[in-house]
Amino acid sequence: MSDGGLFHALLFDYTLRTVALGAGALGAVAGALGCFAVLRRQSLLGDAISHAALPGIGLAFLLTGSRATPVLVLGAALAGWVGTLFVLGIVKHSRIPEDSALGIILSVFFGIGLVILTFVQRRPTAAQAGLETFLFGQAATLMERDVLLIVGVGAVALLLLALFWKEFKLLTFDREFGGTLGFPMVRIDILLTTLLVVGIVLGLQTVGVVLMSALVVAPAAAARQWTNSLSVMVVLAGVLGGVAGVTGALVSATGGGVPTGPTIVLMASAIVVVSLLVAPRRGLASEVVRRFRVRRRVRADVVLSDLYALAAQHGESGEHAHSVAVLRTMHGGQAGTRRSLGVLAERGWAREVEPDRWAITLEGMERARTLFLPGSEEGGPKAHDAGEAAPRTGSGAAEMRPGGAP
Repeated sequence: MSDGGLFHALLFDYTLRTVALGAGALGAVAGALGCFAVLRRQSLLGDAISHAALPGIGLAFLLTGSRATPVLVLGAALAGWVGTLFVLGIVKHSRIPEDSALGIILSVFFGIGLVILTFVQRRPTAAQAGLETFLFGQAATLMERDVLLIVGVGAVALLLLALFWKEFKLLTFDREFGGTLGFPMVRIDILLTTLLVVGIVLGLQTVGVVLMSALVVAPAAAARQWTNSLSVMVVLAGVLGGVAGVTGALVSATGGGVPTGPTIVLMASAIVVVSLLVAPRRGLASEVVRRFRVRRRVRADVVLSDLYALAAQHGESGEHAHSVAVLRTMHGGQAGTRRSLGVLAERGWAREVEPDRWAITLEGMERARTLFLPGSEEGGPKAHDAGEAAPRTGSGAAEMRPGGAP
């Protein structure tokens, strides 16, 4: 299908439009709420809640006999909320750490849910057909009323997130300080967890119990790579989650029977990978660039120290030029001397007097004194760059770990 045909289908095909809107709205809500789970190092909480919601789905059907989405979502929410309260209670009243408590609740509730679903499936009636889709999700079954439910409940959850923004920030970054200010941090914690439960159970029909936690964590983890601001992170995570939902639905529609839920999770994972690689501050590519710049700076400072040491032997006049071969020999014949001289020339610290013969400038001498002489403003401990050590020069100059160069 061409891009134009895909866009036309997105606008006018009822099934694709419904699934894309539902997945996009779900991704936006889950991504925004998931930021607080990621920042509080409770990423496993989403997994525990989604698995704990499974027995609620089965019990809701057994008690009501209805497969209506609002009924099943309500049952899932209650079960997920109860599971979360169990986690909080275990952590508070025992010495079991939080991650262990999450693992216990996850496995126990999921096991109970599987037993209940097995019992339901063995009933002689056919009314229970389709309940097993909540395990792995079946986005293709989304109806317009399901999308309206996701949008409506998700909007309420995001509105509460905005109303209690200050309290949630205190809970996330300094719970003890919030308590000293008189905020009921336990209730705020329960409210935030309840919102997270709501965001997760909304996606069980689309993504499923097994994969829903990924849709909570992945957009938030990706957004964290791009910003240090909580507000920007929440908005960006919502956008990335929405993009993952829509693109996952589109790829599934053109993939010849590829399931929508796993495809949405794969799109979210692809966004995380791209963010880890190219994010300007935290990305791996930027880290490689930073390391390269540090190495280049260190090597240039080593060559500057050699020029300064040679100039000192000629009265520090800076007029006497030295060949590139001599400078290369002074630091063990390492390659890159010409590049380092070029860097020094760009900064005005060295000049090429004649071909392959270089001399230090007056500005370079001042820079060398500042960096390397004991007791100077940037010398001593301040001049050391952590993890980067320059070799000793052959002229007997002191060992240098320069830092602070612009």
